[in-house]
Amino acid sequence: MSYDLIVIGSGPGGYVCAIRAAQLGLKTAIVEKMKTYGGTCLNIGCIPSKALLHASEMFDEAGHGFAELGIEVAKPKLNLPAMMKHKQDTVDANVKGVEFLLKKNKVDGVKGWGAILAPGKVQVKADDGSVQVLETKNIVIATGSDIASPPGVKIDFDEKVIVSSTGALELAKVPAKLIVIGGGVIGLELGSVWRRLGSEVTVIEYLDRILPGMDDEIAKNFLRIQQKQGIAFKLSSKVTAVEKSGKGAKVTFEPVAGGAAETAEADVVLVATGRRPYTDGLGLEAAGVALERGRVVIDEHFATNVPGIYAIGDVVRGPMLAHKAEDEGVCVAEILAGQKPHINYDCIPGVVYTWPEVASIGKTEEELKKAGIAYRIGKFPFTANGRARANRATDGFVKVLADAVTDRVLGAHIIGAGAGDLIHEVGVLMEFGGSSEDLARTCHAHPTMSEAVKEAALAVDKRAIHV
Repeated sequence: MSYDLIVIGSGPGGYVCAIRAAQLGLKTAIVEKMKTYGGTCLNIGCIPSKALLHASEMFDEAGHGFAELGIEVAKPKLNLPAMMKHKQDTVDANVKGVEFLLKKNKVDGVKGWGAILAPGKVQVKADDGSVQVLETKNIVIATGSDIASPPGVKIDFDEKVIVSSTGALELAKVPAKLIVIGGGVIGLELGSVWRRLGSEVTVIEYLDRILPGMDDEIAKNFLRIQQKQGIAFKLSSKVTAVEKSGKGAKVTFEPVAGGAAETAEADVVLVATGRRPYTDGLGLEAAGVALERGRVVIDEHFATNVPGIYAIGDVVRGPMLAHKAEDEGVCVAEILAGQKPHINYDCIPGVVYTWPEVASIGKTEEELKKAGIAYRIGKFPFTANGRARANRATDGFVKVLADAVTDRVLGAHIIGAGAGDLIHEVGVLMEFGGSSEDLARTCHAHPTMSEAVKEAALAVDKRAIHV
């Protein structure tokens, strides 16, 4: 059977690309090596982690926050198997939803390991060993990313003691002590889950800060909030060894600038030092597809150097974010259908789903300084927001960055409850080239958390009302 498009990988980028292509009239198939659709995000990443984040937040609030609201309950008891069932039910519902959407849009699903034999030819090897070769006019590589671990650190095959994010979502009991290697998004999210459920958590980070790439002021403030919540941090520290020790593990680390090594023991060690593009077994070298530092090289239209082969998502340049991959999937499908879509990479938000959340869009202060762009800052704390006080959610603030000459909003950064939702009103504004004054003059309902965004925009012109 011949297709107009074959997508390899059914994560957010892949399945969205396939659905959009089918909507545009292209005969489309999607190849997936996992037993279920949805890729890492739906099965062992974004979705299950958010289920545990929400459940652990509720557990923590019941144990520590209800009394101040006048709600008297007994000390909550953790039923970890039931919490894990909630997580799996959430995953199953999302996976079934993707399967339904693929069928609804008449996308052919092909299970097995996909490899590119040549332009227009995709080999799929099923788990039972059977092999079929599919023909197509175009191929989209959407195989996502895999776990990256530092040199000398080996993750357990069974993921019981030295684990990746996958294993950290499946722990059978709450570890008394958890060491997280890496102070990025994944490490902080999963570290916060197990801290709320009772673990003593220590994060070891190579850099002198957490959340690399985020606005520096935001990262420093967020570090203080996490420390206040009980997570310990060892910054500017290089992990040199992780070894099994009894029923747990021992981590050896030393100052990056030099100095005496330290050791720390834990029941579980989570390796959360980032991810790498997943191109294993795709046959890219044989097909002549160019790679650079493990990423597939593409042009502005997502085309590789080999005609008819495209790539999106985590395997190409840019942030490894599911929503970025989705937009790229839509974009390449529309390009193949003869349309001329566009993605504004300055308007792709990033969110850390801890409590409180951290959200960012556009440029950071550091990026603006490096580019020599004059800017103005508007900030507003949630301590001055009526709804935040009513909700006992006053940690954090909103920060808006605007061009000093044109007033066009260049970036926004938020720490606070619901920051991942609040950031999108700035995203819409930025997509339309809006100014801080446009945002400041937009009426916001009272009392809402979003009023803090308006006040931060007002503060750009030094006319915030409530501070």
